[in-house]
Formats: sequence, C-alpha cells, structure tokens
Amino acid sequence: MDVDNQVVAEIEARLGAKFVRTGADTEGFIEDFWGRAWGRTLCVAQPGSTDEVAAVMAICHRHGIAVFPQGGNTSTCLGAVPDVGGRSVVLALGRMNRILSVDPVDGSLVAEAGCILADIQQAASDVDRLFPLSLGAEGSCQIGGNVSTNAGGTSVLRYGNTRDLVLGMEVVLPDGRIWNGLRTLRKNNTGYDLKHLFIGAEGTLGVITKVALKLFPSLGPMTTVLISFDDIADLTSFTEPLRRSFDTAIIAMELISGSEVRIVNTIFPDLNVPYDPETGWFLLVDIASDAPAGVSDLLQEVLGAAMEAEKILDVLVAANEAQRASIWRLRHSVTEAHKKYGMGMSHDIAIPIVEIPRFIQTAGSKVAAAFPEAEMALVGHVGDGNLHYNVMFEMSVWNAIPDQMKTRKAVYKVVYDIAASMNGTFSAEHGIGALHVAEMKTYKPPIELEIMRGIKSLLDPDNRMNPGRVLPL
Repeated sequence: MDVDNQVVAEIEARLGAKFVRTGADTEGFIEDFWGRAWGRTLCVAQPGSTDEVAAVMAICHRHGIAVFPQGGNTSTCLGAVPDVGGRSVVLALGRMNRILSVDPVDGSLVAEAGCILADIQQAASDVDRLFPLSLGAEGSCQIGGNVSTNAGGTSVLRYGNTRDLVLGMEVVLPDGRIWNGLRTLRKNNTGYDLKHLFIGAEGTLGVITKVALKLFPSLGPMTTVLISFDDIADLTSFTEPLRRSFDTAIIAMELISGSEVRIVNTIFPDLNVPYDPETGWFLLVDIASDAPAGVSDLLQEVLGAAMEAEKILDVLVAANEAQRASIWRLRHSVTEAHKKYGMGMSHDIAIPIVEIPRFIQTAGSKVAAAFPEAEMALVGHVGDGNLHYNVMFEMSVWNAIPDQMKTRKAVYKVVYDIAASMNGTFSAEHGIGALHVAEMKTYKPPIELEIMRGIKSLLDPDNRMNPGRVLPL
C-alpha cells in the first residue's frame, strides 16, 4: 500500500469509512462558494469529536500530509478549499455541531467549532441573551470559521469583531496535541494570551475545535431607519449627529450605494423595499432602545435638521418587524446577488472613518478612468470604516476580456493603493486566504511578516496547516 492510500486507510479506521469521503464524494468540499477555485484531496475527513480531530492530525503529521481545515466553506478569499496538489486532507468540522453549555448568569456559551452561527444566536436568544455576531452567511457559516477569520459583520460598531467576543478556546495543534484554553474568564493575566494567535490565523496554526463565547443582555425594541441621499460628501453631516445623539444604542450603520440596491433588486425582484431607483446612496441604521418613542423624537430632531439643510432626501422608518426584515434582507442579499449578476471584484478595505467620502470619490474616479466598462457597487460598515468596494463586470463584458487575471490584479492595485495612501488596510474582516497573499507581501511591513513567520515556524515548522494561505513564505 502506498503512503497516500495508507493515510486514507488509517483515517477510515479511526473515524469509520462513512465519515471519510473520497473521489466524487468530495464534491462540495473542494471548490469555493463562488465557484472560482477547485482543488484536489486524498479525502475529506469528517471527525465527530476533538479526539478524532487530534487523531487525524497525528496521522497527517506522521506521513507529512497537508491539512486544510474547513467550516461552512463561505470564505470570500479562497481560504477553505484545498490546493491542486492532491496530497492533502480536507478536515471538515460540520459534524462537531453541539452547543455544550449556555450560562446566562455567567454570560457565556460554549460550542463546538462546527456549530452554525444562526444556531448559536438562537441558543443565546432561548435564554434571553444575545450573541451579537451577525453576517450574511450566518445560516451556513460555522463558528470555528468565524473565529479563525476574525469575522466582522454588521454589529462591530457596538460589540466589536469576533476577537472581542471570544473568551477561550480549544485547539488541536499540527502534531495532534490538544491545547485546552476553554475558559470563560473575563480576566486572566498570566502571560501571553494564546487564543489570540489562533483568532484570525485562518487555520494556518492549528484547528479550533471548541470556543467559549461572550453573551450580552438581549436588546430592547429595535428601530430600523433607511436614509436616502445623493452626495457621498454629505455623509458625515448626518452620521456624526446620529452617533452623538444615540451613542452605543446604534447597533449597525450600513452604507449601500444605489447601484448596489439596483443589482440586488435585479436578482431578487420580490424585495419589498420602497426606494427611488435614481437615488445615489442609502444608509441603514439599527437603534436599540427600551423607549422607541424617544428614539423617534430624537431621530426627527437630528434628521429633520439634515433634511432642512438638503443633506438627505428621505427617511424610511420601518413600521413593523416585517418591513424591518425586508430592509435587512436587502443588505444581506448582496453576496448572493453578486454571484448571480456577474463577475465582481470585492474589496474588503478599511480606512479611518473620516476618510470614507474621500476614498469613495477618489476610487470612483480612478476605477472609472481605468475600467470604464465596470460598475461600482458598494456596501460598507460605515460606523467602523470597513467598505466593501465592489467593481462589477457583466458576464458578457468579463468573458470578452482576454487576460482576466491581469485585469483582476490591476483592479485590486488601484483600490488597495488608495486605501494604503489613507493609512488603511486591504483586508478588514474577510481575511487573506489564498487570494490576497501577494498583497501581504506588498502592503505588510517586513517586521510584521518576520514575526508572523516566526510564530508559524514554531507551531507548524513543516507548513502543513492550510499551506499557501495568509503568509507569503
């Protein structure tokens, strides 16, 4: 028996053959969500416990086999699919989907890495608590992947990124050893806080198998507002008064371009959100308060002044939960709409909040000059400076481009250079994956890369964990 077959046989002996996929049965695990990249693998291992993960890791370590950890496979950066080499194992954690404890008094929840994010949200809600991480893929993404990519989402303005929501974790190291840091302590000042090495590492240092998460008090009644306006230069004239007036009661503040709304409505014409198709921009705001009447009065005061100054065109306040859900469906349908609409280059940049209007104006003019056939469509977490600047090509236009890779790189460079010039970053919440490794070398200071390589070589000296991702070697 050759080594590759022996590896598969050993994994089957440990997990059971029904939980090891080979050949055609690996479909769905070896391509990314967008259908942009495919890989090959010896097998897809589907462990059901931490001990089984450790056993698979030990087998792969012994035989020098690469491991690609995979959660819900919703990465936008090609971070969760294997490479084309074929001498690898995909470690799919979907069977490890148990919620192990929910403690409303401690304000904590412990779950296995394969738990769907929406299920964790519901488990918190069942005990009148809130787990605030929220993003478009929450019905299919897994909490292990959320932690591994330090996911952001729409509630960062109040609650922070995933990093701010993690109390502890359990991790299987590349050689199969288990580190148990699964604590729910708020304070533990005993040296290096190791969990932060694995948060955002995208599976390049080990496999997160369990996480302990912070829970928060449930929110009061929510007021959802959709503000329309035409000039991006006017953005801060009403967002800053809103933030001063409502402070931490603002849960989300989402910027959506009119072009983005039109794309979503083209793909999903049943969206029941009234809007003028000629409007340039929309701002979606969620405000939580136990006194919604007071919110309404203050909104009228703050936005009334902006409307009198002709900074905004219209304000739609959701009249009920159904209308609120429709407005948020518009926001959360963006990714799926892009996938069906055409070829989009999504940029996950972050810049200082004060620079948002200037970035949009600068990028708009430079992208239009370099790629006149492209359409800009933008959504952004304007409260934290994270913009998803999407450069869209209709498929007929894209298919006529002779060197698509060259065009893709040229688009990235235009947008990322502008972000860097404003002291920003090319990746705010999506991560690096395999898609943006070159940008790490271009935009990351050499001393930071040196430190990161040192950490990688300590934990994974053979570069078997998610190779080709995150770090240019």
